[in-house]
Amino acid sequence: MSESVDVVIVGKGMMGAAAARHLARAGADVALIGPDEPEDWANHGGVFASHYDNARITRTIDDDPCWARLARRSIDRYPEIAQESGIEFHFPVGCLIAAPVPGGTFDYLENVERARNRLGVEAPLLLGEELAGRFPWFCFPQGYAGIHEAGGAGYINARLLVRAQTIAAEKSGARVIRSEVVSVEDGSDHVVVRTIDGHLVRAGRALVAAGGFSLSQALLPRPIDLTVKARTVLFAEVGADDLPSYAGMPSLIGAAPEQERSYYLLPPVAYADGKHYIKIGGDPIDRILASEPAIRDWFRSSANAEAAEHLRALLAETIPELKPVSMHYSPCVTAFTRHGYPYIGFASDRIAVLTGGNGQAAKSSDEIGRLGAVLVAGGRLEADEYETDFAVAYR
Repeated sequence: MSESVDVVIVGKGMMGAAAARHLARAGADVALIGPDEPEDWANHGGVFASHYDNARITRTIDDDPCWARLARRSIDRYPEIAQESGIEFHFPVGCLIAAPVPGGTFDYLENVERARNRLGVEAPLLLGEELAGRFPWFCFPQGYAGIHEAGGAGYINARLLVRAQTIAAEKSGARVIRSEVVSVEDGSDHVVVRTIDGHLVRAGRALVAAGGFSLSQALLPRPIDLTVKARTVLFAEVGADDLPSYAGMPSLIGAAPEQERSYYLLPPVAYADGKHYIKIGGDPIDRILASEPAIRDWFRSSANAEAAEHLRALLAETIPELKPVSMHYSPCVTAFTRHGYPYIGFASDRIAVLTGGNGQAAKSSDEIGRLGAVLVAGGRLEADEYETDFAVAYR
């Protein structure tokens, strides 16, 4: 089993699938390689992906102008992706960012306002009684304000987004190989990618978009400076009788000077078991996963019980009237770069890397994928409109 293409993309996640769609639409001969989600996490011996979830916050409002622009461009293309694929993955229920009022030592909301104003996004600042009146589900500490984005913000189903990108890429001619890559070899005039089931793909260039698994020594010619952190996510089941009372609830980001007081929260979202869950995340302390085997072990684990209890307490404070029918928690990971933006660059003459979501990339993955496609198609990244060059840092 062997074939030759212009570009091979290693990693069928949010960034990789987006890059495949953009490359295929531009006329490139593309192979997108990556396994589907395993049915049995605990006994799965292969790689995982953090997009195995039904709810990720999407919004333009951000305290960083670069991330705000990445998000805005991606959100603007959501309808295009849905139309090409026939899959609806975007739920524009709005997003609220709550934090200490502007003017204090914690300038998060001031930065959000500046980024908002640069892009001309409608997202008003709400104070005091107005904040409480608009969002009666939530209880915030004294001295908090909120910035609310209604248009286009809300949440995306990450599983469906990847499926949509993959289908759209296939419709434009991309070849999808649902298998795990075991090696990427840099030759004199081509790259050779091998999968665990013996498939071999030769390409002029390769784009490694493997998330935290980009730490693997088998994928890149030199190790990148990527910090992968273990994350625990808590799911609180909302009973069918209670669902109507949460109609209109937006996604929520609670920002605070202390990591242990910061969190994100999704409104009730339907999952494969037919139940609706409010999802909350925000680990109080960081746990570093220093190797690929450590990442695999973490995904196969039951996550961190202490972090889950912390999240349960935060949820009770934020939505005090919520009476969950059940609660459970799951493992996830986030990959952080040295400069806080995605890595988009060449690791060798023919092998490029596209990784580092920094906990913010789901909503922005289409634009990040487009930039990766620009890089491998033209041999250089032209992104002068951004406040960073997305340079790759190495260890």
